[in-house]
Amino acid sequence: MFTIGDFAKLGGVSVRMLRHYDALGLLPPASVDPVSGYRLYRADQLWRLNKLVALKGLGFTLQQVQTILDDQVPVAELRGMLRLRREELAAQVAADTARLAMVEARLRMIEKEGHMATQDVTVKQIAPIRVAELTGLAEGYGPEQIGPVISPLYPELMLRLDEAGVVPVGGPAVAYYEADGDAVVVHAAMPVADGPRPGADFAVVDLPEIQAATLIHRGPMDDVMASLQVIAEWIESNGYRPVGYHREVYLDYLPDNPENGVTELQIEVTTA
Repeated sequence: MFTIGDFAKLGGVSVRMLRHYDALGLLPPASVDPVSGYRLYRADQLWRLNKLVALKGLGFTLQQVQTILDDQVPVAELRGMLRLRREELAAQVAADTARLAMVEARLRMIEKEGHMATQDVTVKQIAPIRVAELTGLAEGYGPEQIGPVISPLYPELMLRLDEAGVVPVGGPAVAYYEADGDAVVVHAAMPVADGPRPGADFAVVDLPEIQAATLIHRGPMDDVMASLQVIAEWIESNGYRPVGYHREVYLDYLPDNPENGVTELQIEVTTA
């Protein structure tokens, strides 16, 4: 048998934690010396300790851990429970990371307030263009909501175009957005010359000519809100009002190096 100190070292936990588990009935010692009161543990109790620590580390409450251990859940079922919990925690980490990135982007925008010039905004006619596209639904217009929806659409669209024998005409990728109640329909598009094909699993759309207030945004799309604010201030100051869709044209699309990306933002406008 092992003293509580030796057992703690072998199990990779603290003596204090073992005492706590004992008090809760989660892992009582194999025996207690009647004279000294020392707790003694068997080597096979390390299996229970390992399960306990793994379950606790994956976010199960100690009450849930005790139920699982006392019910002697089979290893295969326990592994499935751990795998599911691991996936839930990974999804939570991803969501928290995205939320943090959004907050940081908003803070950067606040820091730039009053220091961003609007003279780079220009009004120009955007020629009509035929595009093949796929769509998705986002919960809102924020980059943290748009990004996860639009990112997988482009590789999927290119795959479907290749399978259909449709070759993009070489122009930059285009994205545009439209409201659907409180949600946003995200359109991921590539310029094409071909018309609609029967049975194609993508849409072919003719985007009309528009007059747009435009601005070149440099860097990741996580920071796009600052550039959109510049356009908004220019539109308001110059007697225009926005109409129609908000478009993005990815002049230099670098998914692996977004810091060097170049995107033209286009907001359709008319005189107020």
